[in-house]
Amino acid sequence: MFTGIVTDLGEIVDLEVHNEVRTFGIATDYKPSSIDIGASIACSGVCLTVTKVKKRGPKRAVFYVDAAPETLAITTVAKWREGARINLERSLTIGGELGGHLVTGHVDGIARVVARDDFEETSRFTFEAPEPLARFIAAKGSVCLDGTSLTVNTVKGNRFSCLLIPHTLAVTTWGVVQAEDEINLEVDLMARYAARLAQYEPA
Repeated sequence: MFTGIVTDLGEIVDLEVHNEVRTFGIATDYKPSSIDIGASIACSGVCLTVTKVKKRGPKRAVFYVDAAPETLAITTVAKWREGARINLERSLTIGGELGGHLVTGHVDGIARVVARDDFEETSRFTFEAPEPLARFIAAKGSVCLDGTSLTVNTVKGNRFSCLLIPHTLAVTTWGVVQAEDEINLEVDLMARYAARLAQYEPA
């Protein structure tokens, strides 16, 4: 589990293709000794498993993850290339602060940025969600976009908007996101289960 609070900006420094699987090497400021093989790290919202760790200088590390066909099909991972920056978050520990909202790292689909409006300090992003996911998005509710826990401001049909503060724009990839960019979308966990309960009919 994660919280949608980004703790580092990673960089893709290695990419290998093995048949239907892609292996990514991601440079990070996380200490090499703190990254365990088998650990889960949210990479722009996608929960991926660490398969290898290398030191990169005295303090930095490169960890490796594999992306399987399902991940490549429903997320933006298939478009990652060397040099790309991605939002990183370590998995939530028991007793840790839940600063955002409960995030699984299981991306539901891809949202498209329809518009970006920049103001003096903040930026408002308008997104278009896939039709099947739109019903899970509500005004004042939570949504996870590229691994970032955000509050939904407005909703109209399958479009919704979020307002980002200067800190978020500075410490995540959101500073360079523009209209027409594609974003990993994970809807709120509670909304998903509520919808399932509402439609369930005993046999």
